[in-house]
Amino acid sequence: MANNTGQKFGGRTKGTTNKDTAEIRNSFQLLIENNLKQLEQDLKALEPKDRVKAIIDLSKFVIPIMKATELNDVSGLSVEPITFTVIRSD
Repeated sequence: MANNTGQKFGGRTKGTTNKDTAEIRNSFQLLIENNLKQLEQDLKALEPKDRVKAIIDLSKFVIPIMKATELNDVSGLSVEPITFTVIRSD
């Protein structure tokens, strides 16, 4: 019988990290930390374009990927840009 109540029964509470995922992330972090010198040597051995691509690909594991957002103006109000005038007093 399906749970149609909207209530959650059992399982992890909201916001609790998955133990397997946390363990894998910690293991991967240790792997990288223990091989930083070799990784740096390997990167230096690559052609510049391949090195940049590798660094960008690796950065996805460190820097959160930003999602594009779209602004939909459903209110019907017009939006006026804010302009600034810089006045120099030399």
